[in-house]
Amino acid sequence: MALITDRQVILDLDAPDRHEASRLLAERLVETGRCTDLEAFLADVRAREEKTATGLPGGIGIPHARSAAITEPSLVFGRSADGIEWGAKDGPARLIFLIAAPADGGDAHMQMLPKLARALMKKEFKQALADATSEAEVVDIVSAEVALDAPPAQAPAAPEVAAAGAAAAAASPQPTASGAASGVTSSSAASEGTSSPAASAPAPTEQVASATSGSGTGGRRLKLIGVTSCPTGIAHTYMAAEALEGAAREAGHEILVETQGSAGSTPLSAEQIADADAVVFAHELPVKDLGRFAGKPVIDVGVKKAISDGPQLIRQAEEAAAKHAAEPGSVPVVQVAAADASGSGSGGAGGLTSKVDDGASRATKVRQWLMTGVSYMIPFVAAGGILIALSFLVAQLAIGESGAVEITKFNLTSDDTYNIAQNFDPISATSWAALMFVIGGAAFGFLVPILSGFIAFAIADRPGLVPGVTGGAIAVSMDAGFLGGLATGIIGGLVARWISGWNVPKGVRGVMPVVVIPLLSTLITAGLFITLLGRPIAAVMSAMNDWLESMSGGSALVLGLVLGAMMGFDLGGPVNKTAYFFATAGLSAAGTAADAPQLKIMAAVMAAGMVAPLAMALATSVRPRLFSEPERENGKAAWLLGASFISEGAIPFAAADPARIIASSVVGSAITGGLAMAFGATLRAPHGGIWMLPLIGNFLLFLLALAVGVVVMAGVVVALKSRDHSRAEVVVGA
Repeated sequence: MALITDRQVILDLDAPDRHEASRLLAERLVETGRCTDLEAFLADVRAREEKTATGLPGGIGIPHARSAAITEPSLVFGRSADGIEWGAKDGPARLIFLIAAPADGGDAHMQMLPKLARALMKKEFKQALADATSEAEVVDIVSAEVALDAPPAQAPAAPEVAAAGAAAAAASPQPTASGAASGVTSSSAASEGTSSPAASAPAPTEQVASATSGSGTGGRRLKLIGVTSCPTGIAHTYMAAEALEGAAREAGHEILVETQGSAGSTPLSAEQIADADAVVFAHELPVKDLGRFAGKPVIDVGVKKAISDGPQLIRQAEEAAAKHAAEPGSVPVVQVAAADASGSGSGGAGGLTSKVDDGASRATKVRQWLMTGVSYMIPFVAAGGILIALSFLVAQLAIGESGAVEITKFNLTSDDTYNIAQNFDPISATSWAALMFVIGGAAFGFLVPILSGFIAFAIADRPGLVPGVTGGAIAVSMDAGFLGGLATGIIGGLVARWISGWNVPKGVRGVMPVVVIPLLSTLITAGLFITLLGRPIAAVMSAMNDWLESMSGGSALVLGLVLGAMMGFDLGGPVNKTAYFFATAGLSAAGTAADAPQLKIMAAVMAAGMVAPLAMALATSVRPRLFSEPERENGKAAWLLGASFISEGAIPFAAADPARIIASSVVGSAITGGLAMAFGATLRAPHGGIWMLPLIGNFLLFLLALAVGVVVMAGVVVALKSRDHSRAEVVVGA
């Protein structure tokens, strides 16, 4: 069955938004018998859109999904004269391909999907689609680019393909096959500036010398390698590969790209990796078998960065290769532990990931290091905090008002009745409360070591874990709290990265990740903290706790106002994350105390973070005519997002109208944060929103603070939009 037919082409696609456009395109699949459940398929498409927008630079939209409702890999093409907003930064999409793949995938048709992705990177292909005058012409244009590969012995010899094949044969005696099918693609500087079918072929190990020279490496032609991937492995994976290949070709370099996508993945060979000067990772999924690339200078970005700015990534790779050659250790390299370095790894850092952008500013990198530590610490905070909160709740039911105090006496080491390990009674509510308290307390004991360890991991990858975790444990023992964890994490990561960059003899490299790096980095990190930094930081931590405990009335209100405003300012951005980090990190200092001031801060931050999406949901319900159809749809979803403490639910509104929405958000969120602090609401869980209500102290006042902020923000938004709406009507009337 053909991938696309005349009935799967809409030359005058007219829809108010991308969701309605996707529906119109998907209905053509139902008509042609390729989709058995329209709503199920659209749900899968929307779920993919929620991960990352599928709009691409150049006026392209590629909604796509694997779905059990699809019987055959298929394409539907739509062309919009006015363009439809699809999430690309440079404007609306005018050429839209709906890509539908069966849930199991795996058959020969899957070759076509990456080929389409590559074709969309060609200007002549897009121009032909824009100029097409009939459905049949579109089908011919698409089919010419994405036809199934013929068996090697019977491959068609079209003039263009034959010419490209001859050029490839001149470059190497090895035969070529479809790169899209194999999962390894190449670009040589000897190729023409425009892509050809041969450009998708796997690269031979030896290539013809370039007629041009690298612009940023003193005239030396580089051998680069790359890996691309996206959540579904259908489109972005191959577009990123094509963009990197084109950029490398223009710069006079050779690049081999391993596409870890739906068409399967043929790994780069050990020889190809060994010969590479640098590696570019453009991915949204963890790189498979990261250990293969150990020690290579690396540029690590999201997959869409490669599509939108491939030349910049190649320039960064040039610079990284030059600096690494001149001074090993001066640029980031792929870092893995011994198991991965020996080739037995199962993915970078055993599946652990850290998203730190190599091209980011120093301040941004520091924030990303800290947030990596927080992201790995949060599950411990959630598990420990919820268990402790539940233990207090059950203890009060079982013992009475003194239950929350009495339950803190239980432990695992004493010789009296408070040793829950020796005196657990399965039919006693008090025993269950004590059990949850002891387990929750144990989980809380890991907060600072995990925070420290994964800050170091973000800086140095797995070599940073040992000094980071060890330093964090020492910070706890010295009462330095989370500030000590921040210090040991940063120091441990920087020291481990420095030692990892040492240019050592080959005979020593095998023991570096197992012995040398953990030994020296831990000694230096822990030694510095114990002898120089620990006591001053512990003193600062003690002063901070004393200040928080002394807060009451006006000072608590002011702190709540500030934290609330920060939560509402950029809705998941750096300022929002700073306030959230302050709250979650503070939970480590709260320990098992029932009334610690840090619990009030956590409640204020969570309440403030819920305001913006709930307020926009309310505003779109109260005055729907002030909002566009997509905004009204987003407003419906914002009810659940806001209730679940997902501030990002308000981002679509802020992106469309930043001045009014952000100003309103800051006001409403600040009011809620201030009231929550003043009311004395408390919370141990770092996330969960309204679903954590039974664990919130003074929950009725918590809800009141939230409701006031939501109503205020919604009112401000409606007032501002109504004012400008009325002005617009006056202008039109005039």
